[in-house]
Amino acid sequence: MDRFSEYRIMWVLVFFDLPTETKKDKKEYALFRKNLQRDGFTMFQMSIYVRHCASMENAEVHIKRVKSFLPQYGHVAIMCITDKQFGNINVFYGSKPLVSNAPGQQLELF
Repeated sequence: MDRFSEYRIMWVLVFFDLPTETKKDKKEYALFRKNLQRDGFTMFQMSIYVRHCASMENAEVHIKRVKSFLPQYGHVAIMCITDKQFGNINVFYGSKPLVSNAPGQQLELF
């Protein structure tokens, strides 16, 4: 049962901020995202991709693979967290609550 421990199962998060000013930059950005998806990563947010791994050893394989296709420019960060930590992430969907407009004061003329 230790094999399925929420402290043994890992999540690999890849955060990136890549330039997209030139055609070459855009091509490298698209290739990096495509390589992440080929390796089983899914989009968590616009520039955050996550992948579930059965163990730290398995996570290290995927980290090494991401390092092999890093783009020349930009910033990329890789972080591993346990399944327990990932489960404690609070995610909110939707927009900010709208503040209703208070009715304006009516002027009395009489």
